[in-house]
Amino acid sequence: MKILILGINYAPELTGIAVYTAGLAQDLVARGHAVEVVTAPPYYPDWQVAAGHSPWRYASDRQAGVQITRCPIYVPRNPSGPKRILHHLSFAITSLFPMIASSFRMRPDIIFTVSPSLFSAPIGALAARMTGAKQWLHIQDFEVEAAFATGQINSQDMVKRWAHSFEHFCLSLPDKVSSISSAMCQKLLDKGVASAAVYQLNNWADDATIKPKSHSLFRSRWNIATDHVALYSGSISEKQGLENVIEAARRLKNREDITFVICGNGPNRGKLEKCAADLKNIQFHGLQKFEDLNDLLSLATIHLLPQKRDAADLLLPSKLANMLASGRPVVAGAEAGTGLAVAVAGCGLIVEPDSPDAMAKAIVNLMDDSILHSECSKAARRRSLQDWSKEQIIFDLERAFAQISGADKFSKPVGKSEFSGGAG
Repeated sequence: MKILILGINYAPELTGIAVYTAGLAQDLVARGHAVEVVTAPPYYPDWQVAAGHSPWRYASDRQAGVQITRCPIYVPRNPSGPKRILHHLSFAITSLFPMIASSFRMRPDIIFTVSPSLFSAPIGALAARMTGAKQWLHIQDFEVEAAFATGQINSQDMVKRWAHSFEHFCLSLPDKVSSISSAMCQKLLDKGVASAAVYQLNNWADDATIKPKSHSLFRSRWNIATDHVALYSGSISEKQGLENVIEAARRLKNREDITFVICGNGPNRGKLEKCAADLKNIQFHGLQKFEDLNDLLSLATIHLLPQKRDAADLLLPSKLANMLASGRPVVAGAEAGTGLAVAVAGCGLIVEPDSPDAMAKAIVNLMDDSILHSECSKAARRRSLQDWSKEQIIFDLERAFAQISGADKFSKPVGKSEFSGGAG
């Protein structure tokens, strides 16, 4: 099959959506398919275009058999709500002509559009209509609702009506719409997407690379001598609710057996570091190289996954998959019945969102109860193997692509992709 992917984030970005878009593209190539990608220069989570790339020029290259076109994009240094809209809109505009050109040249069977950015959905749909391809829209998070829930966009009635109308329009365009959890797929149904068009496409765990490990090189590298480490690794922005980690660390500052580590980059990091300036039990570090990811995740006695209350079921943090693969329990902020709570159940402890007291209590419970910690650790690894297997997820997707496009399905043995995991 011939597959054209449109998505704002791609390798070499090390967190979030880029990890899965790049991993998918490269694994499809390894299975014998022709894959091209239209994307932006790498900028996330620092919100600054990486060295060696330009925000103003088109560029193309080839990585792991994938032909990549990078489009100009506006990247705000401080991404407020209106600036984020301009950011996404700029990519939609600059990606239009490369998408049309690639579609006519390549004649793809599938145009696979990744949201965020939802602004890209009409571009993918237009290219598909012009060339007879099937359009597949993949929702990594419900960015419209998330923007209102986290206060990135003012929730005035007129703005809300316009945003939800635009979302409804975008969801009506594709032949298939997928999302990353059962709860998010249910939300697609609630938004009017036909059940036959909905597909659950999980983000996978890189369980071949991320494995339980008893010792981490980061203990000596970062001079961590405490028995326990509570680790958050990933992007640092409004939707994570990381201020709750700071406050949980404050409540446990007299425990001399635990170090909190926040490892990542993003627009909120400076503010968090100021809030934690008086605490000696917390460390901040930047994102680490992929080849060190297993060591980083093995540093944790407990993984921390805070989440804003109003963001429940609008997204499922992509970092969760590799947390589970590392065989460590997770303390997650989520209300009962949400997608995150279901995903973590039995593999850690679910606490009330936006409650530092509840998070601190759960951390202590897991630290002090070795049997509970061991049971949750084993369950986490087991779930990553059973429900988050990369090979099975991509195999099933490949089959779904063939079914909706009518293309002949063919595969080759899968080789290890060059970019198959990340902190999320």
